[in-house]
Amino acid sequence: MAIKKPSKKHMREAGQGYLFMGPALLTIGVFILLPIIYAVILSFQKVNLLGGISEFVGIDNFVRISDDFRAGIALRNTAFYVAVVVPVQTLLALILAACLNARIKGTNLFRVIFFLPTLTSSAVLALIFMFMYNNQNGLVNQFLSTIGLPTYNWLGDPSVALIAIMIMNIWATAPFYMVIYLAGLKDVPESLYEAAELDGASAIQKFRYITVPMLRPITSFVVIMGIIGTFQLFDQSYIFSGGTGGPDNSTLTIVLLIYQYAFNTYDQMGYAAALAFLLAVIILAATLIQRKFQKDEQVY
Repeated sequence: MAIKKPSKKHMREAGQGYLFMGPALLTIGVFILLPIIYAVILSFQKVNLLGGISEFVGIDNFVRISDDFRAGIALRNTAFYVAVVVPVQTLLALILAACLNARIKGTNLFRVIFFLPTLTSSAVLALIFMFMYNNQNGLVNQFLSTIGLPTYNWLGDPSVALIAIMIMNIWATAPFYMVIYLAGLKDVPESLYEAAELDGASAIQKFRYITVPMLRPITSFVVIMGIIGTFQLFDQSYIFSGGTGGPDNSTLTIVLLIYQYAFNTYDQMGYAAALAFLLAVIILAATLIQRKFQKDEQVY
């Protein structure tokens, strides 16, 4: 069977389509694809930015990662941070959305109040929480002391420094995902809740057996976005530790370590690119694993 050649009209329409997509394709290619390709190339080289010197070293940069104890610390800190923050912020966002979706007085006001942290710059939030975490006259320790709980040196104690960042980020990011859940709750048929009420279901049972299953696709999206965002923790860790990842490397994350190797010495850009490539692989793997667990997203 002969293949029909495309008509001139079809080719002209296709050309017009590519012409309209041209600016977007050019932007993606120049600012996204080319930097990614260049970073991959750098990961196989030893680069001195100041001297403009590069030397191909093969997989030496990747082999070095296994011997770098600070890379191991950064990976452990980041993994612990992701394992705690993602589930907690997801659950908190879901609970807040369910509460605000209830027909109670002042719901709109509470929505605005809860969403305010998301509108604030993460750098500004970090500075505010640094004042709140002050071990002498900070608001957090004053509150803990008032209710009879022990106080902590939030910024100087390696055992709680990363937890302090976790608390701040959960408080700041949960409202954003709350809004996403609120949008999803609008699509849950009200008839399901009415039928559950007729069967004598409690509010907790309706939340467990109706709300949570119906929002499974939303939860999958929230978890994936949370994984990507938490693996890329940088600015709060940088501000809290002054760029060192301290105290005692307790707030050192993989992105902060990449920054230190890339820009503190200027002669380890290749190794920093290898770490960045490893981080991309880890994020991709974590996302695919999460998608595997959540592949059945449709509720029948």
